Amino acid sequence: MATKAAVKTATRHLNGVDRAGGELDSKVVLRVLAAVQRGDFSARMPSDWTGSAGKVAAALNAVIESNERLEHEIRRLNRHVGKEGQVKRAGIIHSGGAWASTLDAVNDLVEDLARPNTEIARVISAVANGDLSQTMALEIDGRPLQGQFLSTAKTVNTMVGQLNAFAGEVTRVAREVGTEGKLGGQAHVRGVGGVWKDLTDNVNLMAGNLTSQVRNIAEVTTAVQKGDLSKKITVDVRGEILELKQTINTMVDQLNAFASEVTRVAREVGTEGKLGGQADVRGVGGIWKDLTENVNLMAGNLTSQVRNIAE
Repeated sequence: MATKAAVKTATRHLNGVDRAGGELDSKVVLRVLAAVQRGDFSARMPSDWTGSAGKVAAALNAVIESNERLEHEIRRLNRHVGKEGQVKRAGIIHSGGAWASTLDAVNDLVEDLARPNTEIARVISAVANGDLSQTMALEIDGRPLQGQFLSTAKTVNTMVGQLNAFAGEVTRVAREVGTEGKLGGQAHVRGVGGVWKDLTDNVNLMAGNLTSQVRNIAEVTTAVQKGDLSKKITVDVRGEILELKQTINTMVDQLNAFASEVTRVAREVGTEGKLGGQADVRGVGGIWKDLTENVNLMAGNLTSQVRNIAE
């Protein structure tokens, strides 16, 4: 049967130290260090070592615990900042020196990442609400942006500037053509590409087509007003403008037919002495039909009167 002294000796050896001498067990130390090297911060040195060995064990455990707390804080930040989009700071761990400075560096990194993103969100939100007066500051807290942050800020500001120019030019052309009646206006937006260039080209195409159509209509109606019935609308149009084109051209044709027939009847009856002539203007209605009937009535009455006198 083992003695109590033998049991105590065995226990001391199992714990990796001779409690009386305070000697380190290198195998235990290596086992713990290997676990920490693998990233296992749950490993600990024995807490019941005494003497210098106990101090080494306590110091090593403190180092492991500091690493564990740091790892926990970084994982927490990764969850809140990286995945949930929340701006959080790493909590204070009860360690100084490099541990504290590491957390400070992580917190500075989070803030440095968050501030430009906050600025981008502010400007993009303003653009979405139709406010094109906002731009990204190229300095934050007196520190100029650098690298990718500076490049992103310049890109956002260029985008806002192009949107401003596009909106300003489109508004100008719309006001000139649609409100002030100044035809021929074109939008000029420099440096744009892609959809912005397409939009600018489409606005200019619309303004150009509208200018051509209105000018052609004005040319024909002005000619009609001056008694020139030889002109018609020839511009290529579609939709409701096509209907207007057809209506005006039909009106010109009817005026031509009316004028031609009235002239013929007047010449035959009044100049050539051919009685009984009647104006034949097909497809007319309203005032044109009334005028045609009145001319025919006049010609008919004149014919009856002259023939009766002659008889």
